Amino acid sequence: MTDEGHPIRTGVLVWNQYTDWPAMRDIARRVDDLGYDSLWTWDHLYPIIGDPQGPFLEGYMVLAGWSQVTARPTLGLMVGANTFRNPALVVKMVTTLDHLSGGRAVLGIGAAWFETEHRAFGIEFGRSVGQRLDWLDESVELMRGMLHGPSASARGDHYAARDVRNDPPPLRAHLPILIGGSGERKTLRTVARFADAWNVAMVSPEEAARKDAVLRRWCDEVGRDPSQIERTVSLGPMVIRDDDADARATIARFHDANPGMQRAVLTGSVVQIVDSVAPYVEHGFRHVLFHAVPPYDEETLQRFAEEVRPALPA
Repeated sequence: MTDEGHPIRTGVLVWNQYTDWPAMRDIARRVDDLGYDSLWTWDHLYPIIGDPQGPFLEGYMVLAGWSQVTARPTLGLMVGANTFRNPALVVKMVTTLDHLSGGRAVLGIGAAWFETEHRAFGIEFGRSVGQRLDWLDESVELMRGMLHGPSASARGDHYAARDVRNDPPPLRAHLPILIGGSGERKTLRTVARFADAWNVAMVSPEEAARKDAVLRRWCDEVGRDPSQIERTVSLGPMVIRDDDADARATIARFHDANPGMQRAVLTGSVVQIVDSVAPYVEHGFRHVLFHAVPPYDEETLQRFAEEVRPALPA
């Protein structure tokens, strides 16, 4: 188990492509046993790394299953595709997840980007990224109203909810909304207005710090205390090994299981991984997560929890 008093929070984003439920169930139990703070999966309908013509398990159903086999970590999508579902329905879904999990749900949300799955499923994709970001802003405003008030209505530009109630409310007194993305003109403004947490993914520590400075400027403009927003960083796939040949063999297994995978993998010893992660923590990103790629790597999962996390700067 990791030190529960450590000020750094850690999480695992478990890929739900090219895998099956028994494997996802078992890694969730292991994440729980090792004392991670958060457990996440993707919200997609086709594989997004490598060949999209492959198996993919739906995110909210995975979270519901995890709620019954874990006891400690928060559960969320990293991040939900705003285009997939009516936002009022999302609030009902995540509230039900909160009840299933005993108060551990997080509402993760983003604008969505993978056109292939939208076209295949007949889901409206919008004319542009800017339009999807406008939909996201309206959606999150409604979600926050439903989570924190007796009823809420959409602005009406894209959504039509009117005086919609969320009954029963979540078990958590303040079920958090996490927004993923780092667009400086629209996304970070929406984060400043409505989010409880913000995720930035696979950028350098310096770029993460620059994006954080933009977020702080938006907070000043909208009158929000930036300390109310938790900073989270997603590091992508990771392999912790002392032996380079062993690391390469592990990565080769990832590629074999995920045809066409091109995603970079952060690789190194515990000391090297700590050196890579510490600058994010020093820039204020105090919730750190990495991706677990099928076939899930037990050694990395255990060593990050037991060796990397305690070595991160407090």
